[in-house]
Amino acid sequence: MTMTLDVSRRSFLRVVGIAGGGLLLGSYIETFTASTAEGATPADQFSPNAFIFIGPDGKVTIIGKNPEIGQGIKTSLPMIIAEELDVDWKMVTVEQAMSDPAKYGNQFAGGSLGTPMNWDDLRRVGAVGRALMIAAAAKTWSVPESECSTRNGVVSHASGKTATYGSLTALAATLPVPDPKAVPLKNAKDYHLLGTRVPGVDNKKIVTGKPLFGIDVVVPGMQYAVFEKCPVFGGKVVKANIDAIKKLPGVKDAFVVAGGEALDGLLSGVAIVADSFWNAKTARKSLDITWDEGTTAKQSTEGFNARAAELAKLPSEKTVRKDGNIDAAFASAAKVVEGAYFYPFISHASLEPQNTTAQMNKDGKFEIWSPTQMPAPGRQLVAKTLGIPEADIIIHMTRIGGGFGRRLKNDYMVEAAWIARQAGVPVKLLWTREDDLHHDFYRQAGYFFLKGGVDASGKISAWRNHFVMDNVRASEFPARFVPNFSLETSALPHGIPTGALRAPGSNGLAFVIQSFIDELAHAANKDPLQFRLDLLSEAMLAPTQADNATLDADRMKGVLELVREKSGWGKKLPKGHGMGVAFHYSHRGYFAEVVEASVGAKGALTIHKVWVAGDIGSQITNLSGAENQGQGAALDGISEALGQEITIKNGRAVQNNFDTYPLIRMKQAPPVEVHFRMTNFPPTGLGEPALPPVIPALCNAIFMATGKRIRTLPIGTQLA
Repeated sequence: MTMTLDVSRRSFLRVVGIAGGGLLLGSYIETFTASTAEGATPADQFSPNAFIFIGPDGKVTIIGKNPEIGQGIKTSLPMIIAEELDVDWKMVTVEQAMSDPAKYGNQFAGGSLGTPMNWDDLRRVGAVGRALMIAAAAKTWSVPESECSTRNGVVSHASGKTATYGSLTALAATLPVPDPKAVPLKNAKDYHLLGTRVPGVDNKKIVTGKPLFGIDVVVPGMQYAVFEKCPVFGGKVVKANIDAIKKLPGVKDAFVVAGGEALDGLLSGVAIVADSFWNAKTARKSLDITWDEGTTAKQSTEGFNARAAELAKLPSEKTVRKDGNIDAAFASAAKVVEGAYFYPFISHASLEPQNTTAQMNKDGKFEIWSPTQMPAPGRQLVAKTLGIPEADIIIHMTRIGGGFGRRLKNDYMVEAAWIARQAGVPVKLLWTREDDLHHDFYRQAGYFFLKGGVDASGKISAWRNHFVMDNVRASEFPARFVPNFSLETSALPHGIPTGALRAPGSNGLAFVIQSFIDELAHAANKDPLQFRLDLLSEAMLAPTQADNATLDADRMKGVLELVREKSGWGKKLPKGHGMGVAFHYSHRGYFAEVVEASVGAKGALTIHKVWVAGDIGSQITNLSGAENQGQGAALDGISEALGQEITIKNGRAVQNNFDTYPLIRMKQAPPVEVHFRMTNFPPTGLGEPALPPVIPALCNAIFMATGKRIRTLPIGTQLA
């Protein structure tokens, strides 16, 4: 069942009786201002709408408004509604929303914002629905509403009378809607659903191979398309053997796409449309293209390394933050430590390569099926590139097969739409694994040149960080916790496309910062975990205007203490074993993690276990999903640390597939134990903040086991 009923945004809730029985609730939700969320892009101020359908049989359909990329949002957001609506989860069916900002507001997956942006509003949606059921029952029985209660989709009266929601829908549809801000919300102690373990609503379909993902879409008359772009980022087609390609088996069409300059838009290339993906892919091997590779062809990782080393010896271009007297502090320090750190470009390596199915109808309007994290910007990009109104584009959001952050960009969507229009048939554009690795928006590489001092008491007295590549926030830890502090940057311009990757920025910064803190802890001859607790206990400098995303020291100390307890930190370990600790604050989440690892003969690394301690506020929505995210984030981070690296040569990515870009294997994956510390703060997201600490925790464990400090990622063969 797909519901497309328009709902007025002038009222919080319109209650509509549905032909054949049932109740449709279209809710007005006050927009959460995304600019208040760390890392978010400010949202337009409009009023999103969500839907609940209660059938006469008591079955409930709840729309999942946001894209599902494996973060569990298609399950957890409907759970929030279902809890306040007070229905039995077994009676709930969840349907994926279409992309429709007029009805659902801002629909996207990113920044771990799904829960914080929707928590209060979706609770009100469910609470108003519950209030209507109570009002309908009270009117039926001629009793005060205060004498009625609900449980699992049934209204009960003190006298013993009961009525199912399904039996009340017709009457409820005629009643006035209560003020959402006056309707009481449940107390957390009364929750029956939230905080429990609930399987993902798509789990059975996934394990039985049912079509859910973009790559599964099939439409009548569909052809298959591949798109060859220049291996050098931003290069353009000069000429190609199009006529020869058109004569190959199964090929229906082939043509040059001129494209534009924007790396995240439609680029120049050659499209091949065929009756099967195999025929399209086979024909692609016969392409003979002359490229104008442009200036990026002169760039390489080797050149970036050399330039970063040069910049490290020069005064920084910009001072982002400076506190105290850094030079005097170094002069008086008991010990001074210096270290140069590096992390590389890495790819999202989506298990489901980029794809989109696009169909242009006879009236010139488009219908698009796409695994996108940002459907509304995708619609805007297609409209602008093809010169058509946004209103003429329908986007179906499919489930997304991984690639956290990659699908914030919609280049593959606009490619499919352009090819479909020119070919005059519906097309499914499929990228190959090689396409995915060669045309990603990579995690930015970074070069860090650090110097730190500890005083006679073993405290950090001075910290200087010269970051070469990009910008960094003035509030980044340990800012405000070290009295003499300098954060400096120098740009390293390049033509490599970069973008957000799970815990953007933090996934690299945590490695550098928490590894160097570990170096200073050992220089001070202090226990690394206690050293961090002591640092967080220091009197902080007063915040500045730039400190709009500073961490709460008490919350971070809380998760450090929790992970110390759960991991048995300080216990005696076998020879060659080590435990490492790290913490990081990002996306409103507080996480501390401990890794136990050992290094054997010939540098063989074994990761024995990971302990994760997190503080994401007062309420876990779905405990099963939360644990899954903590475990998945830790394993994702370990995978990045072990072997993931994109190197650039002659302006193109060197790595081609998983043989040269290895992901973590099952035999390498350690058990991950996840614990949460509940605190009196609004619930926050979880898809990203559990990742950053695991990388430095692993590297710090390696140091404890071997005495070797990992300052360059990936770890690769450094231990051999």
